[in-house]
Amino acid sequence: MDRRDFIKKSALGTAAIASPFYIRSSDKNHKLKVGLIGAGWYGMVISKAALRVGGLEIVAVCDVDSKHLQESAEELESLQGKRPKTFKYYQDMIDMKGLEAVFIATPPQWHALQFIAACEKGLDIFCEKPLSYEPMEGLAMVKAAEKAGNIVQVGFQRRQSKAFQHAGQFIRDGKAGNIHQIVAQIHYRANPGDTTIQDPPASLDWDEWCGPAPKLDYRPSIAHRNWRLEREYGNGHLADWGIHHIDIIRKIMDEGIPSEYRSTGGTYALKGQITTPDTLTANMAFDKAPLVWQHRMWGTGDLNPEFNNGIFFHGNKATIFVSDSRFVVMPPGRDAERTDLNIPTEGGMQDLHMAEFIEASKQKDPKKISCTVQDGFASSTTVQLAMISYYTNSLVKWDNQNRTIIDNPGAEAMLKRKYRESWQHPMQG
Repeated sequence: MDRRDFIKKSALGTAAIASPFYIRSSDKNHKLKVGLIGAGWYGMVISKAALRVGGLEIVAVCDVDSKHLQESAEELESLQGKRPKTFKYYQDMIDMKGLEAVFIATPPQWHALQFIAACEKGLDIFCEKPLSYEPMEGLAMVKAAEKAGNIVQVGFQRRQSKAFQHAGQFIRDGKAGNIHQIVAQIHYRANPGDTTIQDPPASLDWDEWCGPAPKLDYRPSIAHRNWRLEREYGNGHLADWGIHHIDIIRKIMDEGIPSEYRSTGGTYALKGQITTPDTLTANMAFDKAPLVWQHRMWGTGDLNPEFNNGIFFHGNKATIFVSDSRFVVMPPGRDAERTDLNIPTEGGMQDLHMAEFIEASKQKDPKKISCTVQDGFASSTTVQLAMISYYTNSLVKWDNQNRTIIDNPGAEAMLKRKYRESWQHPMQG
């Protein structure tokens, strides 16, 4: 068995011990030793945020595209003064002596295997959203992290937004009254890229990039940066970008996972270019207020473009619109005056979110984390269930206690997808 097959077969780590193998220094000047898994665009975004925060060194980089690997190592060397070691396979990287934490910035089909392997090594983890590709992977990741007792931060950086925090306090103070409906949307004009089937770049190991997901014929429209609108890899706009709004709604309203979903839409303007809906309305039954998600990836978006990206909280005393740095209050009544506030987040959401992780990891204090693995699971599962409703064109009822879908075998079957040969799903049976 060669190294490549061994890595695939042993992704769950048959003999790993769920405790740190490296005793970190108590010296306040100690730099956290971090490895980056997935060195493309967003992997470098979070890495550069971490270096701006400080208190760490990126000692290793892993990517199955040798061009990404070389370029990222060079850029990180120029930023931090030391060149990280480079690896093709993440399993080789996490075996590196002295490693304390990892950033996971690969496409979602890879998150579960990499996350669980890191947990089994006792490594702390900053994992980009969504936590997993599908719910059963996410559940396995929660169990692995709870067993390891490691520090985990999931990349929902909008929890750091001062505008969203202000909205949450406004609602808790009763100034909007009772919230009876929530509407979230991100309308934008998508540009899927070249859909021509072709050979992958010489630098890219396409088979490894696809990993446990189906191996589709290579085309630029589903690969680097563009995978988000491909069903088998990114699972669409709601699961990729809209998930940020779903997560912050859950945070503001102190909600869990909705109990029912009904999603409708289709691929109309971008048919033949993407495999997820360019038009979607998803109704989600949270306990405190129903949520309507909507997106259009064509045309003009909202009639008023200033509301193309954000969340409406409709209360009986006021409607609130909030986005990353804007807060708008619209009281009821014909002559009521609208209030607009610009509320920037000084220091930047990405940097603040990363700073939490670095401090929590260095101090081994999970209380400093604002988005735990359990929160990441809940927000990821919420959008995944909405997409399952869309794909099955059916009402999906979620049993949160038993972590399953009720009375809908077709939808229930989509809670866990079959892995490609040579990869083993973390939830067997």
